[in-house]
Amino acid sequence: MGRKKKQLPFFEKVEITDLAAEGKAIARIDDMVCFVDKLVPGDIVDLQIIKKRKKYMEGRVTAFHKYSDIRQDPFCKHFGVCGGCKWQHLPYSQQLKFKQQQVYDTLKRIGKIELPEINEILGSANQTFYRNKLEYTFSNHRWLSKEEIGTGEEIKDTRALGFHIPGLFDKIVDIEKCWLQEDPSNQIRNTLRDFALKNNYSFFSQREHGGLLRNLIVRTSTTGEVMVIVVFYDNEKDKIEKTLNHLNDQIKGISSLMYAVNQKGNDTLYDQEILVFKGKDHIFESLEDLKFKIGPKSFFQTNSKQALELYKISREFAALTGDEIVYDLYTGTGTIANFVARKAKKVIGIESVPEAIEDAFINSEINGITNTDFFAGDMKDLLNAEFIKKHGKPDVIITDPPRAGMHKNVIDSILRASPRRIVYVSCNPSTQARDLELLSEKYKVTSVQPVDMFPHTHHVENVVKLELI
Repeated sequence: MGRKKKQLPFFEKVEITDLAAEGKAIARIDDMVCFVDKLVPGDIVDLQIIKKRKKYMEGRVTAFHKYSDIRQDPFCKHFGVCGGCKWQHLPYSQQLKFKQQQVYDTLKRIGKIELPEINEILGSANQTFYRNKLEYTFSNHRWLSKEEIGTGEEIKDTRALGFHIPGLFDKIVDIEKCWLQEDPSNQIRNTLRDFALKNNYSFFSQREHGGLLRNLIVRTSTTGEVMVIVVFYDNEKDKIEKTLNHLNDQIKGISSLMYAVNQKGNDTLYDQEILVFKGKDHIFESLEDLKFKIGPKSFFQTNSKQALELYKISREFAALTGDEIVYDLYTGTGTIANFVARKAKKVIGIESVPEAIEDAFINSEINGITNTDFFAGDMKDLLNAEFIKKHGKPDVIITDPPRAGMHKNVIDSILRASPRRIVYVSCNPSTQARDLELLSEKYKVTSVQPVDMFPHTHHVENVVKLELI
């Protein structure tokens, strides 16, 4: 006989008091923390507990008693279903307040280090249409609303082009208008979907792994250029050509129209051949007086205008006089390296992706920068005593690692090199705080500048300056 499942508790008139680091709302019930989605501080709700652990609970709202005074109406019709822009119901000034607090709390709790007064977070000038890259997914398993299911009618066509539903790998919300990327992004997506539906082209099935259309990537830049990459699964050349010709004819101003046939088990394109159908194989982005080449696989900060502010802060924190050897770790396509090069004696960029390093060299060349050098390899293996001896001891290190932060071997190498100054750019204050604690053996934090790159999300970028003790 099976064990009877324990009934989880239900609580009435619970007040939401705060927001957590991952964007969830927090209520405190009987000395326990309860995490809930889609709420803001000041909301008073009834909660059904759906998960209970020793130190926390997770709840689901069953009824509202009072809406918070700071709550606002979301501007997107897909809010609450689509996984993006989860803080639309929170005024932007409040979003910045909570992000600022998140940085402080995280650095103090995890880093356990002495901090200077944290500078006021730099908000984004554009709070909508700020992204320069979006990736959409085609699916034959559209997300169905409760209203659609409630009609009891048979829904024959469940094809969709949009974003994944959080927690459901094969369900896609069909997007009509996305507020993240400037036009012609919405026009491109809707034109492509309408053409495919009209011609009864198949959309990708995550379950059966089949279908013609798989992904759509749109990249834009402040220079006005547009790159479109259509990813197919079935290699039906006639349909591929008709699809791309239709897109090229209907959307004016596409600078680079490309495609790929990806029959792997996942959507990543780093190991796939991406072919040019019309136009160039790249577009350009502009920061100050510098141009940066962006190919289909290039990494570039997705909020171009705010990236400029981020790089300005990094350059300011580096405090270069023109005599320094600078190491730019996790350099990507050399954006920061080239951005600071004119104020340095020499800049050495290191990155694990060979294609990115090729772009970094090109970016130096097209901008007439001659004092940079770039190397591809695993950071924890490449950055060693022999490398430093060969290329010169760094006076300043700028590091912008992925969300996982820096490997301990990399931190050990930095400590041995003992540059006068470190500028640590991070998209994850938690791993940044962990690394700062390790660096505190020789360094003290002298400046902290949070930067909001992604309005209406809980994500925050943070720049820290460290000085040798």
